[in-house]
Amino acid sequence: MTKREVIGRYRGSVMGLAWSFFNPILMLAVYTFVFSEIFKTRWVGVDTGKGGFAILLFVGMIIHGLFAECANRAPSLIMNNSNYVKKVVFPLEILPVITLGSALFHSCISLLVLLIAQFLIVGTLYWSALLFPLILVPLILATLGISWLLASLGVYLRDVGHVITVLTTVLLFLSPVLYPVAALPEAYQPWLKLNPLTYIIEESRSVLLFGNLPDWVNLATALAVGAIIAAAGFWFFQKTRKGFADVI
Repeated sequence: MTKREVIGRYRGSVMGLAWSFFNPILMLAVYTFVFSEIFKTRWVGVDTGKGGFAILLFVGMIIHGLFAECANRAPSLIMNNSNYVKKVVFPLEILPVITLGSALFHSCISLLVLLIAQFLIVGTLYWSALLFPLILVPLILATLGISWLLASLGVYLRDVGHVITVLTTVLLFLSPVLYPVAALPEAYQPWLKLNPLTYIIEESRSVLLFGNLPDWVNLATALAVGAIIAAAGFWFFQKTRKGFADVI
């Protein structure tokens, strides 16, 4: 079903699945031109060189995009698949998993584009990039838990989808996507670190672009938090799914 979800997104287009590869290329090209040629922006504390800012920015966009796609789609998942609700044999809990799988596919394509750009612009790839999947695990768990929660809430509260769309947009600016944590005044940095995406984004840049190993203690903490969120979201979904058929 994840494969069908991925292919279905581009059904009817001339280029088809190739768009999943060209979209991140076009976005990275735009970021590079705008921030390197027009604004001539530099990343705080890092000698990025030409195009380096766009690569740092792109890492944050991949992480935020993965979470935002799942969160934005979750509230309408059950309503859009209402024909499955009354089928006792169909496991409704896999619907958020399918959405997550589709989002992960596109994130992997974007990651491939990022690594190619890193090699072409900077001239270096680090073996520590192989550890990037470990950094993603807490995000995957937390995203899945939140998706289960929102998928259930979306059945009973139809406004949830509109609220989440606004919140994910706000989250883009309250996460270190467009800037590093160090760019903020010290008084605000602890508040930014309360954002679960902050650790994932900063650690992803460190592993992918600077060749550093993960902070294993922080990673273990993030894994524990992600597992708790996933378990809580799944429990809430299973607890409330009994009323789906009555509401729909």
